[in-house]
Amino acid sequence: MKMRIATDAAPAPMPVFSQAVRKGGMLAVSGQGGADPATGEFSTDVAEQTRRTLENLRAILDAAGSSFEDVIMLRVYLTTRDDFAAMNAVYAEFMDEHVASGILPSRTTVFPALPLPQMLVEIDALAVVE
Repeated sequence: MKMRIATDAAPAPMPVFSQAVRKGGMLAVSGQGGADPATGEFSTDVAEQTRRTLENLRAILDAAGSSFEDVIMLRVYLTTRDDFAAMNAVYAEFMDEHVASGILPSRTTVFPALPLPQMLVEIDALAVVE
């Protein structure tokens, strides 16, 4: 059975997709940006947007009964290669805080245009939940 996952602790998705979908042990979390879920505002700093993006992902994982320990793949989308070092530093710090096992998810980073002009980073996740 396929199940939609939703939480108010992360920004609401557009009407054409879900925050996350679980089927069996697989959990796919839609790409999250750095919008504050309470205000919808974006910081103009990529490090702050990266932290908020990861917190938004964590809220959705929590709503699914999951955590970053269950994540096997993350895809990071950055608008410019110039932001890679700042994003990567925040990402590494966040993983240290939230992946106690030390077994980090696989990751891909690409540099496309993103859906909203204020978005500097977007990250999606694939997890296996038992």
